[in-house]
Amino acid sequence: MHALKQKPVILYTVLLSFFLTFLLLAELTGSKLFFAFGFTMTMGVIPFPITFLVTDLLNEYFGRKVVRATTFLGMVMIAFAYLLIVIDMQIPASPDSPIDDASFERVFANSGLVILGSIIAYLIGQMIDLHTFHFLRKKTKGKHIWLRATGSTVISQLIDSFVVIFIALGKYHSVSKLVSIASTNFLYKMGVAILITPLLYAIHIYIDRYLGETLKTQMLKEAMEEEGYESTIQPG
Repeated sequence: MHALKQKPVILYTVLLSFFLTFLLLAELTGSKLFFAFGFTMTMGVIPFPITFLVTDLLNEYFGRKVVRATTFLGMVMIAFAYLLIVIDMQIPASPDSPIDDASFERVFANSGLVILGSIIAYLIGQMIDLHTFHFLRKKTKGKHIWLRATGSTVISQLIDSFVVIFIALGKYHSVSKLVSIASTNFLYKMGVAILITPLLYAIHIYIDRYLGETLKTQMLKEAMEEEGYESTIQPG
């Protein structure tokens, strides 16, 4: 019984660790642009889609209250990161520092804008992702993981991509350029979301085996009952 109580805690800790790591990396690297496949994108698009994969897993096993709390925790951590960046920029570099103040500020001052934009956009996007996920889960009676995972990501990422780009890079580029970058980022994220769908199913299988049939059924039951419909619905 003691081991059964520990498993959900361990699972949440692992998922939370991935969530916060990829979220913060997306914020700190998002100010760098790169050119690929004929398009300009931000470096943040590489780690960021993983946060929505993790959110879908948290939705599935822990329900919307846990996801909402995790989202707000992520926002608090981003705000702390921004605060630390501001403090760090006020401290002069030593003469023998390999990174001088100008180089440091060139990178992290703009990361601050990315973080500020993300705090606004990600909070909106995650809340939309959360409610869309549960709406689709209810409509499909707990079936078709791919539909609720991809469907919720499409809507939330559309909003997130444009808000972040316009806030973070608005003073550097024209509106047409911003729209182009945001559109490319969105299409890339959608492509990644579709491509990692098999990974989502594989992780589900692994988690189900880790939890065991009894604990898995109990957690899915509680997550679905939280949404206001009967737990006799078969998840999948």
